[in-house]
Amino acid sequence: MLFAQILISGLVCGLIIFQSAFVAPTVFRDLPEESRPIILRSLFPKLFKSISVAGILFTLLALIEGSNLIIAYCVGVFTFLAGLICNSMIGATNRARDDGNDKLFSTLHRISVLLTISVLLTNLIWVFIVQL
Repeated sequence: MLFAQILISGLVCGLIIFQSAFVAPTVFRDLPEESRPIILRSLFPKLFKSISVAGILFTLLALIEGSNLIIAYCVGVFTFLAGLICNSMIGATNRARDDGNDKLFSTLHRISVLLTISVLLTNLIWVFIVQL
């Protein structure tokens, strides 16, 4: 089962890196400004929901195998909760942007980015901690 959890973490890392390194830069570089919100508001909920589902699967695998590794539960639950929090903030973030509330938008966006980076690092690092 540890192999499946490693694959799930790889999927989470891949989704985040692909979104950050390819999708977002392409949207901002190649699409007209008025089209960007349509794409971004469609993609980011899918990303965060996918991260949450991966966290649930990760945690379920730990439960099924009866893992005694606390880190396995922590990674799964954190991944799920961070995805859930980011997804739940989307509406407020979009409203702040639409209303021109740059300070609120910046704060919400920063929280979302920090949570996403934390999920990336958590899913990347735990494998090496377990292997030590």
